[in-house]
Amino acid sequence: MSPMDPFTASVISIVLLALLGLPIGHAMIASSILYLMLAGLDMGTAAEQLLNGMFSSYILLAVPLFILAAELMNSGSMTIRLLGFCNAIVGRFHGGLALVNVVQSIIFAGMSGSAIADAAGTGKMMQKMMTEGGKYPPAFAAALTAASAVIGPIIPPSIPVVIYALVSDASIGYLFLAGVTPGLLMGLALAVIVVWQAKTRNFPVGEPVPLRDIPKTTINAFPALMMPVVLLGGIYGGVTTPTEAAAVAALYALVISALLYRSVTFGSFYASLAGSARTTASIGMLIAGAIVFNYVVTVENIPTELSRWLSGFDLSPLAFLLMVNAILLVLGCLLEGTTILLIVVPVFIPTANALGIDLVHFGVVCVVNIMLGLVTPPYGLLLFVMTSISGESLGRISREILPFLAALLVSLVIITLVPAVSLWLPRVFGYGG
Repeated sequence: MSPMDPFTASVISIVLLALLGLPIGHAMIASSILYLMLAGLDMGTAAEQLLNGMFSSYILLAVPLFILAAELMNSGSMTIRLLGFCNAIVGRFHGGLALVNVVQSIIFAGMSGSAIADAAGTGKMMQKMMTEGGKYPPAFAAALTAASAVIGPIIPPSIPVVIYALVSDASIGYLFLAGVTPGLLMGLALAVIVVWQAKTRNFPVGEPVPLRDIPKTTINAFPALMMPVVLLGGIYGGVTTPTEAAAVAALYALVISALLYRSVTFGSFYASLAGSARTTASIGMLIAGAIVFNYVVTVENIPTELSRWLSGFDLSPLAFLLMVNAILLVLGCLLEGTTILLIVVPVFIPTANALGIDLVHFGVVCVVNIMLGLVTPPYGLLLFVMTSISGESLGRISREILPFLAALLVSLVIITLVPAVSLWLPRVFGYGG
């Protein structure tokens, strides 16, 4: 392949434009147009592919609706009530507030679908609760919040899973189910590290909530706790599609926050709409750029060529999964997760199919890998988010996160080697894969 090959030129163009500060979605669109021009193809094809891809994918509507549901939860008092419930359950144990951080991420995971939303939504509150009175080092609190937020896109609903379903044609319902057990496993791994650190570093025992107050705290949080039940019950009860369930989740969050908790004003509602619109536009540009660039990749026959190249190594399914793990872990440290899901993962799907790897299991493995990139030093996006929230240096947070990252990597190994961890629950609900 010569340096002036259209595909090589387009790839170089993406890198250069990104380095110059252009958003990656815009860079992919511009570079795809450059490819079409150099290849002598109709440049209007870029607009055609973009429009067809964006408007024919009904499932993409779930993304802004899940984002809006998370914004409404944060603007109301749902998140605060959930934190109170988590504190009542595990706050009394050694390192209790740190355990609250893990448990709230597991519960909040069933509502937002985004690791960034989880960290930003509860990060400030957890940071204040954990560091108040010198209970926990600020860097430790920030690192734990970042690590626990990784669970968000694993347990349904999940925006990355929605995007994976888009590129793989795997069932989004079964993909949602497949994330439950791996997410709980990751939460358990983090809890083990919290307990170990609490004992070795003599973290304080939380002040127990009186048993007589637990029923009241549970009742206060009950409407918020019912949100995952409403969401998943609609999907698996056959009442709603995943996209319709996302709309129901946003409406439910609005009704509970505004009418029951009375914690949403017109100003905060407008701020939620504006915030979700900005986030959706950012993700939408990435998806638009990826759709156009995927056309370029398809024209160049890259997936087939890569599949043929990999088959020459006579890889076993396990060896292939380990290779994908290594590649995605490295890329996750350098690239935004949505970009990887839209550009890199589709290239691996034909080979995974040819090797007989279940695409639901493969999807969970890919999403977990990409999420770990968010907390991998030195460029993990969640580390930067928590640096901004906590005021701690990136170096101190990076050091504190290493034990949590090790626990999450062990969880990834188990999820990769034991497909039943992902596939058990989908099979209970009738999945035949």
